[in-house]
Amino acid sequence: MPGQPLPQVRAVRCDHTATDDQVYEALRRATLPLGAAWAKLRAAKRIAIKFNQAWPPDRHVYYGGQLLQLVSEKVARATLRLLSEETSAELICAEISVNGTAEQRKNNGTITLLPLLQEYGVTFVDGDQPPHKTYAVPGGGQMFRQYLLPQAAVDADAFVSVQKLKNHAFMGVTLCLKNLFGLVPTEPYGRSRQYYHHLVRMPYVLADLGRIFNPALNIVDALVSQAGREWGEANPRVTNALVAGDQVVAADACAARLMGHAPSADWLTPPFHRDRNALLVAAEGGFGTVDAQEIDFWSEAEAPLGQFYAQITDSRERVVNWRRTTAEQALYYRNHMLEFRRYAGEYILLQDGQVQWHDKRSDIRASRRDLARSNPDQALWLKYVDPEEAEGEQYEVYERVLREVEALSE
Repeated sequence: MPGQPLPQVRAVRCDHTATDDQVYEALRRATLPLGAAWAKLRAAKRIAIKFNQAWPPDRHVYYGGQLLQLVSEKVARATLRLLSEETSAELICAEISVNGTAEQRKNNGTITLLPLLQEYGVTFVDGDQPPHKTYAVPGGGQMFRQYLLPQAAVDADAFVSVQKLKNHAFMGVTLCLKNLFGLVPTEPYGRSRQYYHHLVRMPYVLADLGRIFNPALNIVDALVSQAGREWGEANPRVTNALVAGDQVVAADACAARLMGHAPSADWLTPPFHRDRNALLVAAEGGFGTVDAQEIDFWSEAEAPLGQFYAQITDSRERVVNWRRTTAEQALYYRNHMLEFRRYAGEYILLQDGQVQWHDKRSDIRASRRDLARSNPDQALWLKYVDPEEAEGEQYEVYERVLREVEALSE
């Protein structure tokens, strides 16, 4: 807004073979100029940190001695050392693990950085366990009015998001904003990841979570990076950089630009093949900016850091049909809510105006492709049936989707 200081983002070179001390010095160089970030962090009594780290150990991928798809130990160590030296705050690390065996999750066996957290005296918070609290989105929310979230993470005085530089098959990129999705509680206390990680919903959900957590400091680990998609087959890129910013959307916009992506691009423009660009969605809603002229960005690294792309999983025609029919089912539900009252307290999958599945739990145990049966191009829309509509879904989002799809045929 006019009269307000520009968000600050800094990118520095840092070789992926650097020592712990060298990575620490590079991170200091990237972060210490961020005055607004440190004003919040140094005033904080408790700082919550979210690392991109929860993954079964037997599925870890390394490249060049570094974790490829998760925040590297060197960057995590540098982050904790920096926060410990520059602030007097209690440090907590919040995380939710949805992968691995039940035993691994129960014993925090998928929390990759747990030994490092213990070394620095950082309290680990399992965000899937109470206490949780329902938080209203500042400004009313772009997708939902409110979200159930871990109380310790949201109520901290300052928040730090640390993410790996990666492409994402569905969302195009996964950076510090997308990292926040890892703090949404799952069943039995919250909703399954499928509920929010849903075609159409996800970019707007990320924008909402950005407003709620509003990280004071955002760090992107780009020592080695992943192209193509977030997990699975290794598509390594040696990028030898660190990115830090005091506003999450601005920081991610600069990181995306370093990947060679236009942060102002939108659906159907690479890498956003599947859904809208969450960074642009947030900026449209008044949270952050993707405009280079509105960001105080200084970089030692030159774009592109490597050849990045998002893997295409389905044809353009099918994705267009899925988006259209997702929006149609959402609006059908809005216009016929009374017809679905018999499912109150349950989750339904709606296709062509018919309930194809319903359950008290939201974690669907069957493939949606199988549930679609003979209509693979017809989306199934997942919805919690609540006559009070307490979550406050913003149905005008779906009206926009229909306008976008109609414009493609003009």
